[in-house]
Amino acid sequence: MTVYSHSRLSTFEQCKLKYKFKYIDKLTPDFEKSIEAHLGTCVHDTLEWLYSNVLNDFIPELDRIIEFYTNKWQEDYKENFKVVRKDAKPEDYFSKGIKFLVDYYLKNSPFQDGTIDVEKEVYIILDETSPHKIKGFIDRLVFNKEKNRYEVHDYKTASSLPNPNKFENDRQLALYSLAIKQTYGYDKEIILIWHYLDHNKRIESKRTNEQLENLRKQTIELIEKIEKTKEFPPEPSALCDWCEYRDQCPYWKGR
Repeated sequence: MTVYSHSRLSTFEQCKLKYKFKYIDKLTPDFEKSIEAHLGTCVHDTLEWLYSNVLNDFIPELDRIIEFYTNKWQEDYKENFKVVRKDAKPEDYFSKGIKFLVDYYLKNSPFQDGTIDVEKEVYIILDETSPHKIKGFIDRLVFNKEKNRYEVHDYKTASSLPNPNKFENDRQLALYSLAIKQTYGYDKEIILIWHYLDHNKRIESKRTNEQLENLRKQTIELIEKIEKTKEFPPEPSALCDWCEYRDQCPYWKGR
């Protein structure tokens, strides 16, 4: 059985050669991590720590949040992290993380929204006869008693805010919605919530059971396509600047 993830599926759609390098050949990447990925990890870890405390009936002060984030940044930071933007330095990203957390804390305190789990591991069953499953981690799962609904929360540290259509067609959180329905029942209302921290903005969406059924079928079809693929050509795009296999890519050699 092969366990897929949204990230794995997206990599195939983005660039088939990158998919081959990463998931089939398992090549060593050109660099360990980008500074954007480090920022995202540190912010996610800090918010996970915050809500883990909330689940234990303790709300850390904002200063303690920043201290935790600072320690996490320093402990995991390495000089070889890739910085793509020529006009930015690692300390700029560190400062952005502090702003994200301050804005989020002031907007969401005292965090009494019904959080029931953080970094919840979920498996999505695509078909009882299928040898494949989808695995994912929900940043934060909430049960809103007042509205009698579950909420799948996801934190984004990207600087750009996607087109509104993106949220209506997003696969990742919709798959997580399917996982929650498979666990708690298809009659449950599930709301998908993105926190775009660089914009201090919360965006909501939801899917009908019919939409989730279509997504399930589409995901099976995509996996079957991946399994049958024999040719893995490079597919150059703006994302190449952040690709951890660019130096090994035949398209970019000599350019």
